[in-house]
Amino acid sequence: MTGSHPDPLDLLPEVLLAASAVLGLLLGAWLPRHRQWLIGVLAAAACAAGIVAAAVSAAGPEGTAFRGAFALDPVTATARIVVLGATLLVLVLTRSVLRGHAREAECYVLLQLAATGALALAGAQDLLLLAAGYLLAGVPGYALAGFLKDGPGTEAALKYYVVGAFLGVLLPTGVVLLLAAGGTTAYAELGTGLAGAPPALVAVGALAVLAGILFKAGGVPGHFWVPDVVQGSAVPVAAFLATVPKIGALAAAYRLAVVVSAGTEVPWTALIAVSAAASMTLGNLAAFFQRDVTRLLAYSTVSQVGYLLVPVAAVGESALARPALLYYLAAYAVTNIGAFAVVCALPGSRDLEDYRGLARRVPVLAGSLAVCLLGLVGTPPTAVFLAKLEMLGAALDGGLLWAAVVAAVNTVLSLFYYLRWIVPAFTGPPAEGPRHVSGSSTAVAAGAAVASVLLGVLGGPVLAWTSPAG
Repeated sequence: MTGSHPDPLDLLPEVLLAASAVLGLLLGAWLPRHRQWLIGVLAAAACAAGIVAAAVSAAGPEGTAFRGAFALDPVTATARIVVLGATLLVLVLTRSVLRGHAREAECYVLLQLAATGALALAGAQDLLLLAAGYLLAGVPGYALAGFLKDGPGTEAALKYYVVGAFLGVLLPTGVVLLLAAGGTTAYAELGTGLAGAPPALVAVGALAVLAGILFKAGGVPGHFWVPDVVQGSAVPVAAFLATVPKIGALAAAYRLAVVVSAGTEVPWTALIAVSAAASMTLGNLAAFFQRDVTRLLAYSTVSQVGYLLVPVAAVGESALARPALLYYLAAYAVTNIGAFAVVCALPGSRDLEDYRGLARRVPVLAGSLAVCLLGLVGTPPTAVFLAKLEMLGAALDGGLLWAAVVAAVNTVLSLFYYLRWIVPAFTGPPAEGPRHVSGSSTAVAAGAAVASVLLGVLGGPVLAWTSPAG
């Protein structure tokens, strides 16, 4: 870090998103229902402006804002661009599903508030800001999960809330314990303070904070909410909850790893590596025989968190950890939202059989589905392929050979259930059922597929920029 700049403009992307949410809430109170789509346009404009502001800020020197509580570095810059880009895509998907809904404006507002919380999580360098970002990213999510107020949505919201309330207690408890152990909440001083603290106190505090972060990321053991919430929520909401909060949570895990792994006796590497292996394996095995495509994608996201946790485990041991994590976050976000966009484009098609013959009906959508699912496997030349190579490099460089082997085996295993979806889409006669295809969701799916390939082909400059020496 080169200095501290208490300048509100340092948080311009976050300010734009929060201001748009507040303004949207006020406008939504008096705009007629058929005009509430304007709130969505306002939200999309805030996301686009935030991406530009984040890109401009990224070109400047690294530093901190507000007395070191918020980091201005490649981790924050990458998280900002990915979170805002993913939210922008979800807003487009939401428009095709909730246009004209009685609470359309509220949905846009909640999405922006949750995204703001993810941004706060990603940049937090103070335990208090971490806790605030955690709450801001979580509470709107509970309302979003039950937004449709139907049976599955209500169950999803209840389960999300109950699990979140339990693990949400652990995170502030861990913050208090780490404060007691280190004498401060600021990461810049916490590493030194924890070095002389009782190891048991540090370990319990770090574990409690980690439990909260894993809940937000959807990784083992905080993954129980993922399948039911993704299946029960509206598809655009599911795409959001399965993507955006993870970005902030994993960036927060990276920053916490830098602090805890430096000078403490907490076996951080082993803890994260075990969680990564469990997430990969459990997610892939649970997805094997799912027939509901949203539930299949839900378990897929659990397994992807496992891959993303591997570079977090290598923090302090490998210089590849940061670029591997940041590049994988971008690759995962665009590819995962592309897969959800395919589901969103075919309302009512939830079973694998509903996708039989899709290539004859909508070849663009079938092609996008194949690219996104093979991208999640890690097939070249998609972005996740390069991300997995970097992840494996970080694991080997950090002395985590066994984790690299587990990741490689799980990658091969995952091909099975993705092919269970892809093969029927390109074989046999078209399935009977609803024929409506959402044009905007199809465009998002196709755009995400193209972006996944382009990011994979042009990944070198991105990796060079995110590396510590870059």
